[in-house]
Amino acid sequence: MSDPIDIIEHMFEYEGMQTAAALRSPGAPGESTGRSGPARPVRRVDHLGDARAALERITSLRSRVAEMESTRVDTEGLPTAEALAPLLPGGAIRVGGSYAVHESVLLAMTMLQAASAAGAWCAVVGVPSFGVEAAAAAGIDLERLVLVPDPGDQWLTVTAALADVAQIVLTRPLGRVVPGDVSRLSARLRQRGGALVALGSWPGADVTLRVTRSEWSGIGDGHGFLTERRVTVSAAGRAGAGRPVDADLLLPAADGTVRAAAPAAVASGSGATTAPVLRPVAVAS
Repeated sequence: MSDPIDIIEHMFEYEGMQTAAALRSPGAPGESTGRSGPARPVRRVDHLGDARAALERITSLRSRVAEMESTRVDTEGLPTAEALAPLLPGGAIRVGGSYAVHESVLLAMTMLQAASAAGAWCAVVGVPSFGVEAAAAAGIDLERLVLVPDPGDQWLTVTAALADVAQIVLTRPLGRVVPGDVSRLSARLRQRGGALVALGSWPGADVTLRVTRSEWSGIGDGHGFLTERRVTVSAAGRAGAGRPVDADLLLPAADGTVRAAAPAAVASGSGATTAPVLRPVAVAS
């Protein structure tokens, strides 16, 4: 495909020749009128002004082409939590991508964590159970977090508006989403360099994440604290493309973070195992 700038310049070269021919006066020097007699008055042409106008038009079109080229999809991924990398194609959240997370607010929160830590604005729409303390414990910058807990029936409009300013938008669909709305929102995300995380189902989601197994530790026989939760997260591609991918995560770990789970502890020769540090943490479901 030809470069847009070259195409525009060729257009103007052709248009310039046509314009130059049209500006020539019938009585201009060097052109025979085909009869004798007094010369006709010559219409004065502002060639400098026309050249300036053409230059302004070229500059304007160059600017428009540059703007269009700047909205092309970035093939690089957004900052992504290390624990989620094995579950996502390319190991990262994709610019313009949409991701569905079923049931787990903390897992959806983890989708925002790395981008937020890198200085990006994030937004949460229609998720009143999104805990601020749990978000802070997960490493999300609360100074760059926009919360709209109850957008009502305008949730999609609010989500689209926040896609203009936030790099990752977490939303809970509160009604039917039609393909046209999905396409328009995806285009806006690509232009702005952002991504969407839906808490629940989302049509055409690039990846759907589900917690398929969950086990808490820390509670003894009637005593103790919940310390950490070991889960298995399954990731399925769009329309079931490819085989699901599973990963074991600590969601959360004893220190409140989310990370890959180590293999299950094996008893040593003395029969003892290393016990985790028991400490309460702020968690979300």
